[in-house]
Amino acid sequence: MKATKAAEPKDTTYNGWTNYETWCVKLWIDNEQGSYDYWRERTREVWDAAEADTILSRSQRARYDLQEALKDEHQEAAPEMVNVFGDLLGAALSEVDWREIADSMLCDMAEGADESEDCREYEGRDL
Repeated sequence: MKATKAAEPKDTTYNGWTNYETWCVKLWIDNEQGSYDYWRERTREVWDAAEADTILSRSQRARYDLQEALKDEHQEAAPEMVNVFGDLLGAALSEVDWREIADSMLCDMAEGADESEDCREYEGRDL
């Protein structure tokens, strides 16, 4: 019986992000002026509205609410296609790490910087 070598986990990171899909969404948010301004404002609104509860701290609540807003708004903006392209778009959006993007945006807001290397290191500290 021939021993088979277990497949090594595939590295899917891209430019320091979880994967290409996450990097691509964040790139478009940051590089399209209207989108950038909108999401900076939404991040501030989400942070201002976030309140700690018995389960989540304020920063955890803000992260959760922002990642849900990002996911919902991007999925709603996707064109309705009932074909192979719609399936591929849906698959790509399902791979986006919305939490990572929310972390980055909250970190940018907290540090007052447009691009911070520490944003990908954000661990939900109180801002």
